[in-house]
Amino acid sequence: MEIAPTLFQKRVYNFVRTIPKGKTMSYAQVAEAIGRPRAYRAVGNALNRNPYILEVPCHRVIRSDGSIGGFNSGTARKKTLLRAEGAI
Repeated sequence: MEIAPTLFQKRVYNFVRTIPKGKTMSYAQVAEAIGRPRAYRAVGNALNRNPYILEVPCHRVIRSDGSIGGFNSGTARKKTLLRAEGAI
């Protein structure tokens, strides 16, 4: 049984869709942008559960210190995608 995304997850996914190819944002920046500045960990959790991999480019969200962070398809895949887009 598939569980529908929560309202918070939908906000995260809708915002992350707007991050342009070749650009990145931190989990904290996404949290701030959706009006939940202290919810950066929840942003990471939402992206880890992203069922819309092709539509929501969660690989464009990285840690505030510039490191890659996690990715549900593995960090090597995340780096590959970011390199292909010219973001790193």
